[in-house]
Amino acid sequence: MKKHLLILFLFLPFTPLFAQQKDLSGKVTDSASHLPVNGVTVVLSPSNQTDITDENGRFLFKKIPSSAKMITISGIGYQKIVLPLRTFFNGQVLTLVPKQTQLSDVVITANSTNPYKMISESDIKMRNISNSQEVLRIVPGLFIGQHQGGGKAEQIFLRGFDNDHGTDISLNVDGMPINLVSHAHGQGYADSHFIIPETISGTTYKKGPYDAEKGDFATTGFVDFHTSNAISNNTFKVEGGQFNTYRIMGMMNLLTEKAKTKGHSWYAASEYRYSDSYFVDPQHFKRFNFFTKYHGQLSKNTWLTASASTMYSKWDASGQIPESAVDAGVVPYYGALDPNEGGVTSRTNVNAQLLTTLANHDIIKNQLYYSKYKFDLHTNFTFFLVDTLNGDEIRQRESRNLYGYKGSYQHESYLGNIKVSTDFGINARLDLTTGSELSHTINRYTLLNPVKLGDVREFSAGAYLSETLRFSEKFTINAGLRFDQFYYQYNNKLEGDSTLNGAGIYKANNNTVSPKINFYYQASAKTQFYASLGKGFHSNDARVVVAETGYKKLPALYGADLGTVFKPVKNLIINAAVWYSYLQKEYVYSGDGGTVDFSGRTQRIGFDLSTRYQPFSKLYFDVDVNYAHGRSMDDPKGENYIPLAPVWSSTGGLTYILKSGFNGSLRYRYLAHRPANEDNSLVAKGYFINDLVFNYTKPRYEVGLTVSNLFNVKWKETQFETTTRLRGESPVDGIAFTPGTKFASLFHLSYFFK
Repeated sequence: MKKHLLILFLFLPFTPLFAQQKDLSGKVTDSASHLPVNGVTVVLSPSNQTDITDENGRFLFKKIPSSAKMITISGIGYQKIVLPLRTFFNGQVLTLVPKQTQLSDVVITANSTNPYKMISESDIKMRNISNSQEVLRIVPGLFIGQHQGGGKAEQIFLRGFDNDHGTDISLNVDGMPINLVSHAHGQGYADSHFIIPETISGTTYKKGPYDAEKGDFATTGFVDFHTSNAISNNTFKVEGGQFNTYRIMGMMNLLTEKAKTKGHSWYAASEYRYSDSYFVDPQHFKRFNFFTKYHGQLSKNTWLTASASTMYSKWDASGQIPESAVDAGVVPYYGALDPNEGGVTSRTNVNAQLLTTLANHDIIKNQLYYSKYKFDLHTNFTFFLVDTLNGDEIRQRESRNLYGYKGSYQHESYLGNIKVSTDFGINARLDLTTGSELSHTINRYTLLNPVKLGDVREFSAGAYLSETLRFSEKFTINAGLRFDQFYYQYNNKLEGDSTLNGAGIYKANNNTVSPKINFYYQASAKTQFYASLGKGFHSNDARVVVAETGYKKLPALYGADLGTVFKPVKNLIINAAVWYSYLQKEYVYSGDGGTVDFSGRTQRIGFDLSTRYQPFSKLYFDVDVNYAHGRSMDDPKGENYIPLAPVWSSTGGLTYILKSGFNGSLRYRYLAHRPANEDNSLVAKGYFINDLVFNYTKPRYEVGLTVSNLFNVKWKETQFETTTRLRGESPVDGIAFTPGTKFASLFHLSYFFK
């Protein structure tokens, strides 16, 4: 008996240590939606072991030391939970309660492999988002320009690149690509106007080509929109303002609160918008959107997310006008030279995702998506330059079916004390485009002569492997490798196509391998450093690939970033980085001319600085400053500027936050002068404008005012070097532009109900 007591006495002091060295896991859910919360930081103290919840809201710790006494769960926009570790049982479900966002809740950790995560989460919760364009502007350093009255995809600028409408940036929503390959208007064309802004719950973005999951177009970076899996209130909203602008939006739950508690949510949202806009000629812009989404737990370990949406848009456009014509008094600043510009477009999507958790907590994701898309655009950039009698109006149109699949497998394991996270994925998409057309027309629909006409069949498939090794609480490495294969087929229906040898079917294929590596070092509880190296690419139009041989048709972009994220005080976050990119030579298809243009090697170097400061709980400041120096490497000095490449840019503002009462924001956008041609003899003029949002919010309703261009600055939203000719005059080479909005006020009234 004494022997047994002695053994028990010797064993008892070590019992807590043995107990705490076991695995420790749990799950985090949202109290309002009852859904798992991804991206929440869980910290064991005072050992400062850190983990971040996955898509199931799950976290896991291995070999818990005896020094660990407390567990802290914190997420941006949630009340923090702090518990004694002795009261926490393995597998416990913890519920987070939403609250007003505080920068003091942001935790910097090397366990996060996205240095922009803290800022992006803060911005989407703090700032007032009035439309899908504003969501794009959340990305620090990203500028957009519209030159078709809101009907076309925006022109995008980022990191010294004129991305056109999406050539060098990957845009996705709920895992479905927005970019369209071999588009009638331009490669990578990304029209995100089918997204209803009120349905967006967050964005994930990264700059540079450093994420193995992202393939085509992800050179300057990527932006992923995430729509809400569940909504807390039903909403009815009406808007009305200047220039005969109005909008009606409704969003409603289709299941009961009881269904939510059982892990099921289904809602629908719809909007209709009309505006004549600020131009002399009314734009008659109209857009209808419908979106519905179901998110539910099919079994203990399986979740289904299914959504469907449709968009239809039609408009007239004033288009681009020459500065010379405005200066000569031929056309007013907000006027038009061709009254027949405009277009119509539509996109219908179906998207289904199945997430399955295995017994060992590995995650398998399968996704299928489909899009039916139509596009018909009428523009005139040069007026009477080529056809002095009928004018140079062109028509671009296509009809497309897009099919796609994405699958991934996520696994976590340990090599000794090293935590290894493995992410393996595959993807495939098939674009079937019929009647891809470029024609010379008059009065929109009267055909003068075809320039391009054919059907495009493009299939791409990719696979990636991403390994994240967490050596300690201070040091993490992520290494990835990606392979992409493309098959192109173009059925040319135009015998006189100057880029091809007669009518018929042309085929080609190519592939590329893209390595990536990222280093993250936690210097202190307040500071993280990161370094990234990687190769990215964008595919070229099928009509280029089948026509040209002997040149790189998947040109590589090599990038490098060196940056830091730090919190000098609890309510201040700073993200700073210097970066470099090198782009190989390539051929580019001009959708406006039906020609193949050569683009030589370029290099760019720059820095990004983002600051977020919350001096008081109700006041939020944000400032982004970005610089890029880019030059062509194959042209002589002084003639090697990159046209329209942004140099200096900055955005920022202050937001006053009050859930019940007055709230709003005052913001600015600054884009400096930039070269419009290779020798900088033509300059795209910069601008500085301000926007205002002012709301009065109560639990059941909200009234508000949004003002664009608060001080009524006369500015140019898009600018291009263009050789134009007016009827009966000589050609003029100069800047053609679309004016930016005048002072525009928009009132809104929202009603919230259960």
